[in-house]
Amino acid sequence: MKLTILGSGSPEAYARRASSGFLLEVGSDRILFDCGGGVVDNLIRSGRLPKDITHLFFTHYHSDHMMDYARLVHAAWDEGALPLKVFGPNPLAKITDGYFGRDGVLNNDLRARTELPQSQQVWVARGGTLPRPWPAPEVTEITAGFTYQGDGWQLVSANATHAQPILDCLGFSVVAGGKKFVYSGDTAINSEITALSRDADLLLHWCYRGAGERLHPALQAFSPDPGEVADMAQSVGVKRLLLSHFRVHMDSAEGHQKALDDMSARFQGVAGIVEDLDVFDI
Repeated sequence: MKLTILGSGSPEAYARRASSGFLLEVGSDRILFDCGGGVVDNLIRSGRLPKDITHLFFTHYHSDHMMDYARLVHAAWDEGALPLKVFGPNPLAKITDGYFGRDGVLNNDLRARTELPQSQQVWVARGGTLPRPWPAPEVTEITAGFTYQGDGWQLVSANATHAQPILDCLGFSVVAGGKKFVYSGDTAINSEITALSRDADLLLHWCYRGAGERLHPALQAFSPDPGEVADMAQSVGVKRLLLSHFRVHMDSAEGHQKALDDMSARFQGVAGIVEDLDVFDI
């Protein structure tokens, strides 16, 4: 497996980090976890195109995890890709129809591209055939405990603790070739994600709070700091721990060093902080 970081930031607009998006390549499959703002740009910068993505899994529907969803689907459709397989909690079908349905927010664009003679001829000149169908992602709504068998890989989902009851939230593990990758999604330390992370070769965990930083109690309870994530990873035998979702104020050299110091003091494996376009072999 190969992991490419397409977005390692938060909802904050930030030149250094796009919002959340992580590409896992296994054999011929290219699996995207979340698709926040800026992820499609970084996908292209990484040398890939939207049509290359075969599967998309959403952890939840905060905007910084799904703002580029419509762009990804539309761009892949315009490239002539097969329908994207998309998985995520309820209400994924409603969200998708809200973009691409006959009364969706993109209906004017899609009518123009599929009905106007000049647009039809552009499509035909690029190798397309008429009538041109609208984008139609293959949507599957999922819950914790969902399993999926890909080509040489298996995925499992678990409950993340983040924005309930308004948003259902998940984390995911993928096992392939005897290796295990876990993406926590946005979550407090909970028993489900802890169990999912057991013996992971690489755990990618969100971190919305700097080392020793104090937040409002309502937020702090859902936002483990680097040392707390390290404690969890150590307790279940994780081999490599990477933190993502860094906020602007956490991204100084001093902030990074404090986070790395806290992790190294409490975690015996390899630990680090990801940057956009980093690549890791698993």
